[in-house]
Amino acid sequence: MPYHTTTSIKFKLACALQLMAVLLCQSLAAESKLVEKIRAAESNWINAVKAGDKDSLEKILSPDLVYTHSTGVVENRQEYISSLTDSTQKYASIEYESPLIRTYKEAAVLTAVVHMTGSRKGVPFDNRLRLLHVWIQKPSGWELVAHQTTRIQQP
Repeated sequence: MPYHTTTSIKFKLACALQLMAVLLCQSLAAESKLVEKIRAAESNWINAVKAGDKDSLEKILSPDLVYTHSTGVVENRQEYISSLTDSTQKYASIEYESPLIRTYKEAAVLTAVVHMTGSRKGVPFDNRLRLLHVWIQKPSGWELVAHQTTRIQQP
C-alpha cells in the first residue's frame, strides 16, 4: 500500500476517534446537567414537603401522581397535598443516603435509602426506608409522577 494511502487512512481514523471522543464528552455533559436538574427537583420537593408549601407542591407534583407510603397507604396528588397542608402528615427531616439517579431523556428515576422523621396524625415516626421517585419532564419543568417507600427491616 502506498505511503500516502496509509497516512490518509490513519488520519481519517484519528479524526473519527476524536469526533467520537467529543460526542461522548457532550453526551456525558448533557447527562450531568440532567442529573443536576433532578437533584434540584428533589431538593425542591424536600423543602416543599417539610414546609407544607401548597403552591410549590402543586408545581412539583404531577396531576397524576401515585404516592405510596411505606405503610401501604396510596394517595393521589390532592390527597397528599391535603395531608401536608392540614398537618395530618408533617416531616421534620428528610435525608438521603447514597442517592442514585438514572436518566432516560425526558424521565429520571431516583433510588436511595432515606431517613425521614416527623409525625402522622400526631404520632411521631422515625423511619429508615428505601425510596423510589420517578420524574418526567414537562414543558413547565420536572414533575414527580411516582413515589414509593419501603420499610427496611432492622437487623
